[in-house]
Amino acid sequence: MTAYSIRVPVLEKPQVVHLAVGNAPPKRGNRFAQAIAQSLLALFGWKIEGQFPNRPKMMIVGAPHTSGWDFVVGMLVIWALGLRMSWMAKDSLFGWPHGIFMRWLGGISVNRRTPQGLVDRMIAEYSRHDKYILVVLPTGSRSKTKQWKSGFYHIAQGANVPILPLKFDYGRKIMTFGPLLQSNGYIADDMDKLHAHFVGIQGKKWCQE
Repeated sequence: MTAYSIRVPVLEKPQVVHLAVGNAPPKRGNRFAQAIAQSLLALFGWKIEGQFPNRPKMMIVGAPHTSGWDFVVGMLVIWALGLRMSWMAKDSLFGWPHGIFMRWLGGISVNRRTPQGLVDRMIAEYSRHDKYILVVLPTGSRSKTKQWKSGFYHIAQGANVPILPLKFDYGRKIMTFGPLLQSNGYIADDMDKLHAHFVGIQGKKWCQE
């Protein structure tokens, strides 16, 4: 009898990730899931660049937020890097049954009609985890607005975690992390520094921060 061998194809990772992720940040998924996410990003023409600090806790601030596609691309980036992150969204997105999937992805339901206590709630989340990353889109909506909500800053201050900018640059199709910002306690100064990182960045719907 003739012996036949079966060759299992190896799914290679496209060169879309151009930064290093250490062991300190919270992880999820496996190499196969990462390869799938990276392949999809490559298909859409996206790259991931910048600096990702090797820390167990931080807050990621993404901007400009102008389209629902930000969620799709953002989730692919999270999975491509093999990271576990939490993110906040309006409670209407967490209905039955899709709410189960949204929470599995890391979603946290927020009632925008009664936002009282949200800052303390998220500070508590940081306290009860050894490793925790929260992603925030400070405009809070997909509207073309330069006004950032300041709740994320108070969360970072209360939890004593640094802020990592994430630029959604649709003009170049690059998601760029960094540089890391450690709050100095002066909100006006810190917000100016943070906002400066997003000047000229092109969102899905044109919007200069």
